[in-house]
Amino acid sequence: MAWRGGRGRYGRVLAAAVGMTAVAVTTSVWSAQAGPVESGPGRAVAPAHPAGPRAQGPARAPVSVDIAHASDRGARGVNITVDDGPDPVWTPRVLEVLREYGVKATFCMVGTQAQAHPDLVRAVVAAGHRLCDHTVSHDTTMDKKSESYQSRQILDAERMITKASGGVRPQYYRAPGGAFTPYSRKLAASRGMRPLGWNVDSKDFERPGTDVLVATVKQEIPNGPTVLFHDAGGDRSETVDGLREILPWLKQQGYSFGFPVR
Repeated sequence: MAWRGGRGRYGRVLAAAVGMTAVAVTTSVWSAQAGPVESGPGRAVAPAHPAGPRAQGPARAPVSVDIAHASDRGARGVNITVDDGPDPVWTPRVLEVLREYGVKATFCMVGTQAQAHPDLVRAVVAAGHRLCDHTVSHDTTMDKKSESYQSRQILDAERMITKASGGVRPQYYRAPGGAFTPYSRKLAASRGMRPLGWNVDSKDFERPGTDVLVATVKQEIPNGPTVLFHDAGGDRSETVDGLREILPWLKQQGYSFGFPVR
């Protein structure tokens, strides 16, 4: 997410209107989630880093420690990223809009939320979206904390999300509020999770009104392809309504939708 203020935790009422209950993850979804890791020529790649006893399973090939902003669809690509969930009310509604417009997104999940709502994590995976580690407790002061604390937050969230998903591991790591450190980037990259930034902040967490939210994205999209939204942390109706306007507008402008580079 893009701010450092505290927010209330999330409601627990399951949205029944959306038929997004997770089904068994198909082979193709697994391939999309756990595709080959590439590190292009000349790109900095993190050295292997001891993951410690909290990490589950062997680490994947390390990826670049550089914070990703680009899209795998090139110069006219857009990456939709959705932070702080999953949430039983808003995540299904966001998934419904994405499905309606045929858009795949990257969901940056908080570990405790993933643990509480594994059905929603699996629904995200089953729909072909990608997972991102957003730490255990969404501490926006991560960059002020010890390396051991950062390690617990990142690795425990990775474990929680992977377990909730049925074994699909996050491909990215996004620090809450952008509170990256050289250590956290190196650790995440050593686990095969590319550090993930953003170029366009919709500021939907401020609930500025749908019109303002849409105008903000339209104005800032020339800044780069990775757009930040939220599906938790309060009333996200403006996010849902805004996506219904933004997604078709982006298509009309000649953009295509992809994932952040790995």
